[in-house]
Amino acid sequence: MIRLSRQTLGLSIVAGAVIALQSSPSANHSWGGYHWARTANPFTVELGDSVSAAWEGHLATASSDWSQSTVLNTTVVAGGAKSRNCRPTSGRVEVCNATYGNNGWLGIAQISITDGTHITQGTVKLNDTYFNTPTYNSYAWRQLVACQEIGHTFGLDHQDESFSNTNLGTCMDYTNNPQGPPDNEHPNKHDYDELATIYTHLDSFTTVGAATRSAAPAVLENPSEWGQLMKVSHGGKTQVFDRDFGNGQHVVTFVIWA
Repeated sequence: MIRLSRQTLGLSIVAGAVIALQSSPSANHSWGGYHWARTANPFTVELGDSVSAAWEGHLATASSDWSQSTVLNTTVVAGGAKSRNCRPTSGRVEVCNATYGNNGWLGIAQISITDGTHITQGTVKLNDTYFNTPTYNSYAWRQLVACQEIGHTFGLDHQDESFSNTNLGTCMDYTNNPQGPPDNEHPNKHDYDELATIYTHLDSFTTVGAATRSAAPAVLENPSEWGQLMKVSHGGKTQVFDRDFGNGQHVVTFVIWA
């Protein structure tokens, strides 16, 4: 998630990984080992299109970008979320936008997990309260946030979490200037390499598409709903929350404060 103020939480371009990151572009940036279970590579993750016309092109570009991975493809399908809550659908990622308010985040990515690491569903929420303002109503900011939040739902963390250093040329990098140069609007080789590492092993079951296991609900818009604070790092700027729904079902929200 992209976080704007320290008053409220968000999992967005500020949503990220569980492990501490180095600033090197070669840093490991898996998000806590979370991954979709599948029995073969490449596999396809459906992205449910519940966005308005202003976001259609950004969703399509992010889908095309992430599909350049050697281990996963994405396809945009009709969205199953019918409201601002962005209710998740088992086996895929729902992508939504709405005016979520002056809560400090540009976007949120949340994943439901089972068995400790297996992703069963995901949601991405894009906050038009900020994207309707002159500061963030630009192609570069919209593409950065859409790309990063979707990347989190595959199990990726950030490559770098400093806003003021030189861009790494990846949407998984924090920045004050997404246009760069280089621009931070798309994944880079390190993102694709990390996905290949995350998805090297295969599973004996699948949580993709027609999922075989039930998933916990993830309509968790407010910080009070995110559950227990599990980890604090980077001097308090990153936090991981875990909402336990019982029976091995969790929703994980990762927060990075600007």
